[in-house]
Amino acid sequence: MTATLTKVAPAPAAGTAAPQRRARRRGRTVALLFVLPALVLLGALVLYPVLFSVGRSFFDASGTRFVGGDNYTEMFRDPATLKAVRNTTVWVVVAPALLTGLGLILAVLVEKVRWATAFKLLLFMPMAVSFLAAGIIFRLAYDEDPDKGVLNAAVVGVHDVFRGTSSYPTARARDGQGLTEGTDGSYRTTATVSPGDTVALGLVGVAPKDLEGAEPALAAAARAADPGELRGVVYLDFTPGGGGKQGVVDRRESGLPAMTVEAVREGRKVTSTTTAADGSFRFPGLDAGAYTVTLPGSNFAPPYEGISWLGPTLVTPAVIGAYLWIWTGFAMVLIGAGLSTLPRDTLEAARMDGANEWQVFRRITVPLLAPVLTVVFVTLVINVMKVFDLVYIIAPGPVQEDATVLATQMWLVSFGGGNDQGLGSALGVLLLLLVVPAMVFNVRRFKGSQR
Repeated sequence: MTATLTKVAPAPAAGTAAPQRRARRRGRTVALLFVLPALVLLGALVLYPVLFSVGRSFFDASGTRFVGGDNYTEMFRDPATLKAVRNTTVWVVVAPALLTGLGLILAVLVEKVRWATAFKLLLFMPMAVSFLAAGIIFRLAYDEDPDKGVLNAAVVGVHDVFRGTSSYPTARARDGQGLTEGTDGSYRTTATVSPGDTVALGLVGVAPKDLEGAEPALAAAARAADPGELRGVVYLDFTPGGGGKQGVVDRRESGLPAMTVEAVREGRKVTSTTTAADGSFRFPGLDAGAYTVTLPGSNFAPPYEGISWLGPTLVTPAVIGAYLWIWTGFAMVLIGAGLSTLPRDTLEAARMDGANEWQVFRRITVPLLAPVLTVVFVTLVINVMKVFDLVYIIAPGPVQEDATVLATQMWLVSFGGGNDQGLGSALGVLLLLLVVPAMVFNVRRFKGSQR
């Protein structure tokens, strides 16, 4: 018979239990003392304002009369609030998706760039710029005046290269001087002319800068037409310093060069030409008959002013564009950190099996990065729900309501002229309720990744 010996741990002495309990209590007390300042700040800066806002949302604008849920009812009846909810929805759907996609693409591409660190630094630099400064920068960039707004300067430059610009946008004809204005902005001779005639078409209102390279028109006006030729001159019917006679070419009056002129017969354009430096033009080889000389409206079209970036239609996409400029580097860095942890042997095995780079990206890289992409996306969702600075600074006053989101609407209602802090508190509570689910989801994702 075999005896089994069991080693029994000795019981702690009766006198050691109490010191251990005191040590544990002392440890908890020390930990609480270290945590206490953070708890006080958390309570003062987060918990108290939340509870105060919830309570304030049940009172009227003065804060003295309890109104129950009237503020919440009014909130969803107000057209401005409904527009803010719609714009916030656009932000939540568009901005995080674009940022996550751009960050993913840039994180993958930057691995193949020789100066990867410098490239990442360049894209991450806007994160160091405050939203206030970024808003001012983009407010200037989006300015509708091409002389101030860099975007419209580029758009106008490209437009003028391919479509050209009018020669004399401010020019017009004098009343009763033989020219009639058409509905399309063109001018035509009141009386018909025939080959062999010479016509003088006087205009006024021409800016001095449009007369660069212009020569005196008197010699051209005095030149007779050849047989079968229609000749004329387009000139500025204005004598510098005064004097001269309306409708007659004076020796000090300039021709208008580069003006398009058409010969029209029975409503149909027969031919066209462009005036010389002295404003002269000629139509040789015309058939006999009555013609009307026309100055097309393209000569007088107002200059192209570009795109109204901050108009009611484009103001929200414009502000989202500024937000993308700031946060793309953030998304790229986080996704790049996740990309650096991917198993390289899996990627190389896929390439050896014949997968191209697009297949590797779509079927291996993206699925492996899904947890990181989710965290980045949800973090950006939380962030865009609270966006305030960019919208308030970039959107001009007349279109502020078209660009408003919940955060700006809450401020406008409470302090920006509405002075109804009851309704503003209700908007704050709504914003909190929208943000909390995303925050809970993110916290659970973090806890899951730690496990």
